Amino acid sequence: MDINQHLVIGGTGKSGRRVTALLQDRGLPVIALSRPAFDWADPATWATVERPAAAAYLTFAPDLTFPGAPEAVAEVAERMARAGVRRVVLLSGRGEAEAQRAERLVADAAGRHGAGWAVVRCAFFLQNFDESLFAAPLAAGHVAFVAGDVREPFVDLDDVAEVVVGLMTGELPGDRVHELTGPELLTFAEAVAGIARAVGRPIGYEQVSPERLRSGLVAAGLPADDAAALVGLFTEVLAGHNAHLADGVEAALGRPATDLATWARRAAGNGAWLAEAAS
Repeated sequence: MDINQHLVIGGTGKSGRRVTALLQDRGLPVIALSRPAFDWADPATWATVERPAAAAYLTFAPDLTFPGAPEAVAEVAERMARAGVRRVVLLSGRGEAEAQRAERLVADAAGRHGAGWAVVRCAFFLQNFDESLFAAPLAAGHVAFVAGDVREPFVDLDDVAEVVVGLMTGELPGDRVHELTGPELLTFAEAVAGIARAVGRPIGYEQVSPERLRSGLVAAGLPADDAAALVGLFTEVLAGHNAHLADGVEAALGRPATDLATWARRAAGNGAWLAEAAS
């Protein structure tokens, strides 16, 4: 068994596939685990992480704030460290109490078996606009959301992935939290306006109540419990406590974090938010 391999939990997710690609570009052996081989909803699959490895990247879906998530990531981190994974890197949220509890549990689990650990504590992903919840509304020309005037330091997942790989390979210091944000504070309305400039057509932003957002998510096919949990997460994340910048990207990579305008031009050039995609 190759003890120099690298595990990526959630290897097909937004951040996991980026981390996997960067590791492969370096010629490093990677095992990317996702459903059905590894499923957070099925603890019987968690034994797939029990193998020696140089490092592992640990992401939880749908979010670390969901019930039982801290305990689940702690158990998986324990299994990995006990099996011989030498470094565990956790993707975490910024400012949520349950996410920070998960960070502590993962660090404790790694430490019990002499493994290193690191946390990337991230702002709201820019890729949520083109690869997730907001992609279809943006393509259709109208976004309805609960953010109000709260400012968020949106972060580019390509930057996050570079930091994660540096932590997995030991090029960046472990046993600490790396707080990652973009270089500017923007409201959601300002972010939508920036995307509209990149695509060259108007896109509206409408402030709505949490209840209206929840109803819209259910109408779009999301189970009611998941919709309620997601709206609760947005309410917590967008309470204003994250409206400040961190220098984690620049400190780790030696260059400024990617701003929204640069990212939006790149995403639009790659075909994001085409109007026909929303039809």
